[in-house]
Amino acid sequence: MPTSFRPYLPEQVLLLPPSLTEWLPQGHLSYFVFDTVEALDLAAFYKRYEGDGRRNQPYDPRMMLKVLIYAYATGTFSSRKIARKLEEDVAYRMLGADNFPAHRTIAEFRLQHLKEFQDLFMQVVRIAREVGLVKLGTIAIDGTKIKANASKHKAMSHGHMLKEEKRLQQEIDDLTKRAGQQDLDEDGLYGAEFRGDELPAELSRRNERLAKIKAARERLEARQAEEDRSAGRTPDDDENRPEGKRGPDFKRKFGEVPDKKQENFTDPESRIMKTPNGFQQCYNAQTAVDATAHIIVAAELGNNAADVGQLVPMLNAVKANTGLVPEQALADAGYRSEDNFQVLAGSSIDLVIAMGREGKRCAEVDAKTSPHTAAMAAKLHTDEGRVAYRKRKWIAEPPNGWIKSVLGFRQFSLRGLHRVQAEFKLVCLALNLRRMSTLRAA
Repeated sequence: MPTSFRPYLPEQVLLLPPSLTEWLPQGHLSYFVFDTVEALDLAAFYKRYEGDGRRNQPYDPRMMLKVLIYAYATGTFSSRKIARKLEEDVAYRMLGADNFPAHRTIAEFRLQHLKEFQDLFMQVVRIAREVGLVKLGTIAIDGTKIKANASKHKAMSHGHMLKEEKRLQQEIDDLTKRAGQQDLDEDGLYGAEFRGDELPAELSRRNERLAKIKAARERLEARQAEEDRSAGRTPDDDENRPEGKRGPDFKRKFGEVPDKKQENFTDPESRIMKTPNGFQQCYNAQTAVDATAHIIVAAELGNNAADVGQLVPMLNAVKANTGLVPEQALADAGYRSEDNFQVLAGSSIDLVIAMGREGKRCAEVDAKTSPHTAAMAAKLHTDEGRVAYRKRKWIAEPPNGWIKSVLGFRQFSLRGLHRVQAEFKLVCLALNLRRMSTLRAA
């Protein structure tokens, strides 16, 4: 039984104007989004509605995608605002062909197709390569912190969690005793058959808060144990120290969480990161930008504030998205590490990475302990190395600036690492289409 969609007739003839597709001036961004989505492979979107899928006449995925991509490309990210735009904005009316999905429908569509959005990003990158806007001669990699949909004020330190747990547990015990005594008193007054065993509302609220705090504390402790294992520690590392050595090897026991370490209640997978506006709940967004036309060829995102671990994954993502290996890759000092240089030593990529922050003198590198880093330092002292690295700023930084200043995307709408990863791909996809539309018009 084929799926039945709501009517989607963008070529529908009307009296005034004769067609929805004639409402806007030639060369408008909405037309470019319209045509591009029509050319994309949307089989994965339609598959969701086949077989035992929903058959309550859902909105056509083509229409939903056009509206959603155009919304992100023009700086509208709220599902409620998009729903209003469909009624008020000519471009949205054209793309929606007079379909008016509710904001919940738009939000659900975005959530249901997280993986598909990531695949679309790859398709758009390959289209850009086919039309000559991506050549993979030189790319530049850069990271930027984007605010999570969570407030740092909705977080609690591990030390405070322990105190709050103890306090809440004491309050719950006291309230439970009071409730029990009240039951006995009421039995004496009204009879044992009278129902007076309901939990007081204040007890219920405290139980819920205690459960949230316990869950957050357990997440913190599990993450700390994993971090310690990654650093080479073991639960019995202090017991295995060599004979004759006195005192502990470490300042804290394995898996012991520092009191000041925090966990956020609204988006536990986000992290407090340093930004130009102070410390905020953020994710670390990574982009790889092709020098030809400032097209983003890889867009990844994680919750580790450091960039150093992202260099190799980003280069792998570029190859996966384009099918090509770039000739040259540029990055700032945040990506510098001997391990990175060693892993990429046999690669055909001409790697140029700064040794330190611009304007600051770098410490001398020991060639015996860090031979690959010393080689990079020597490369940057040559005229060729200096000329190559100068290109990094004007290649890498504009797209991150456009995301925040032109699109106005400074905070995620979704929560959770998996979801924000997909939303960031959608943002970069929308920016790429906007950039491609501008270049076509030029």
